[in-house]
Amino acid sequence: MKNTNNSMSLVPQGSIGAYVQSVNQFSMLSAEAEKELAERLFHEGDLAAAKKLVMSHLRFVVYIAKSYAGYGLAQADLIQEGNIGLMKAVKRFDPSVGVRLVSFAVHWIKAEIHEYVIRNWRMVKIATTKAQRKLFFNLRRAKKRLGWFSHDEVATVAENLNVSTKDVLEMESRLNAQDQSFDLSDSDDDESGFAPVQYLEDKSADVFQVVATENTQLHTKNKLYSALSTLDERSQDIVSSRWLSEPKATLHDLAARYGISAERIRQLEENAMKKLQSNMDLD
Repeated sequence: MKNTNNSMSLVPQGSIGAYVQSVNQFSMLSAEAEKELAERLFHEGDLAAAKKLVMSHLRFVVYIAKSYAGYGLAQADLIQEGNIGLMKAVKRFDPSVGVRLVSFAVHWIKAEIHEYVIRNWRMVKIATTKAQRKLFFNLRRAKKRLGWFSHDEVATVAENLNVSTKDVLEMESRLNAQDQSFDLSDSDDDESGFAPVQYLEDKSADVFQVVATENTQLHTKNKLYSALSTLDERSQDIVSSRWLSEPKATLHDLAARYGISAERIRQLEENAMKKLQSNMDLD
């Protein structure tokens, strides 16, 4: 595992892309290493072991948090809530049960994010932009003082908040609307009813397997481009044009480009592929 002292990785700061890159620097643990760390934490209260367990699983939180996109909630906030669930899971994890930590932690991560979405669902429905949120809070304070608005009061509020009367009336309508349930009620039809919970993440996915596959694909891609950089410029172009570009170039296309025969291009391609394979095997 790469060494890092960035204790703030639990809180996304800056761009999400930079955060994802940061947490991906922590290698995924083998089953043996994970069990050893979990036993140190469970039996000895080893906080250093707890930190390693948390850091090595941050990428899983990012993956799960992506499933809750579309609610108008900041991705950084969803990730932060998921990280809280991860820490709770690590604290409660019993290595003697015989399951991987990620399988145990998924429930806790989802529970924290789920609760966060529920707490913020009304706000998401009512105010989706910064201007609407400002109007929402100001209007809510005014309504507590004035109750139902008359025509003159609507005009006064609009003038005071520097918005149109139409905006005030629309927000008042939202404030007075009955909340939509996050979950389907017992009487709702699963086919025709609607509730936000129906649009949460697919619970059938194996989070560990999906993230492990993505991690392997990324590692392989990085190895490929690293090996590709060791080839001469012409060989790089031939391999890239033939295999990494869309549309892919033909042997005759490249022969015309370099003023040599298609057979010579094929030979150069074959030699380049052998060098690539050899260099990737060395990593």
